[in-house]
Amino acid sequence: MHYRLNVCSATPVLVCVLALTLITAFSTVGLTSVLAMTGAAAASREDKALPTLDGKPPLVIGHRGASGYLPEHTLEAYQLAIDQGAEVIEPDFISTRDGVLIARHDPNLATSTNVASRREFADRKRVDWPVDGEKQTGWFAHDFTLAEIKKLGTVITDPERPQEYNGEFKVATMQEIFDLVKTQSAKLGRTVIIYPETKNPTYHRDLGLPLEDKLIAALNAAGWNSRSAPVFVQSFEPSSLKEMRSKGLKTRMVQLIDGDDIDLKTGKITYAIPFDRPYDWCKSGDDRLFADMVTPSGLAEIGTYADGIGVWKPYIVPLKGRMGRAGQLVDVNGDGKVDLRDATTKPPTALVAEAHKRGLFVHVFTFRNEERRLASSYMGDPQAEYLQFFGLGVDGVFSEFPDTAVMAREIYLREGGR
Repeated sequence: MHYRLNVCSATPVLVCVLALTLITAFSTVGLTSVLAMTGAAAASREDKALPTLDGKPPLVIGHRGASGYLPEHTLEAYQLAIDQGAEVIEPDFISTRDGVLIARHDPNLATSTNVASRREFADRKRVDWPVDGEKQTGWFAHDFTLAEIKKLGTVITDPERPQEYNGEFKVATMQEIFDLVKTQSAKLGRTVIIYPETKNPTYHRDLGLPLEDKLIAALNAAGWNSRSAPVFVQSFEPSSLKEMRSKGLKTRMVQLIDGDDIDLKTGKITYAIPFDRPYDWCKSGDDRLFADMVTPSGLAEIGTYADGIGVWKPYIVPLKGRMGRAGQLVDVNGDGKVDLRDATTKPPTALVAEAHKRGLFVHVFTFRNEERRLASSYMGDPQAEYLQFFGLGVDGVFSEFPDTAVMAREIYLREGGR
């Protein structure tokens, strides 16, 4: 597709947006227990102050758009997130061969498009191609021009989610997304915030396709280069944020903090390539882990170049499985496997308070609706998870189901008498 898709007039998009908005159901089961867990239920209704850094309600950030419903990082997914009430949409930017920034979570197009089914691109397949220290097999964006990528259809990356829109929507460019944000802000009379990420910036720099200058130029052209602009710029790599700051970018910046998995036996976060440390640290010989970023000294360092942190949920609310007498993890729900549904939440860490103490806001990823993504403490209710994090004072949540996040926030504010 070589034209900019008008997501407001495309009939299939209107149908899917209306249908998805109408069928969204919101459960309130278990909310009282979670409010008690966060201490929100005990707060006096006379005290209207919120525990966020700025005292305002936490932001709902459409993670790759409303990607729980539609293929991620498409104009349609971003439009649906806006329609569902998200204040913020979050695109990850990578580069095409001809240097155009596009929205994809991975340089490997095999994970989120139908490129594998396109016979004309069969010879572009790479085997054991290194991305941030990990060998991957697939088709990579830097081998394709924008015109070629526009021939591809996007797909839902989670095989357990509805697949009916696979192939229907196209890969979006940075400029198309910026245009959508401006158009929707004007149409709705409210500011839509954009939250771009420089994805794999060292990888792209090594390919001769750096991301930073193009992002800065686009933000300047949009009139969005100020601290008050409706923009957060994020990256997992500190050097990318520092470079953009040194080149005059004045927007709010966010240091992302990841991990590989959770050891349910110990309740601790585990670290493995490529989720052990920022890749720029890896290349420079810095052997610190992401865990070092959440220490007092790590937060202090982040405060020298960024305005906030974007952290994985277990850094704030740890999870742990139940151990049997023989030292084995217990399959609590009896479904034949041990996963998050068999884990319980543990007492929250002090990370939110420590970050706020240093003037850093805290955004948390990623919130999803599926029961398989929820600890047993939430009793299968995704709103219960949001409510706990809202009560802990987080400043924003990355959600793949923005409608659920918006409703949970409304309940949280109402229960607090706000």
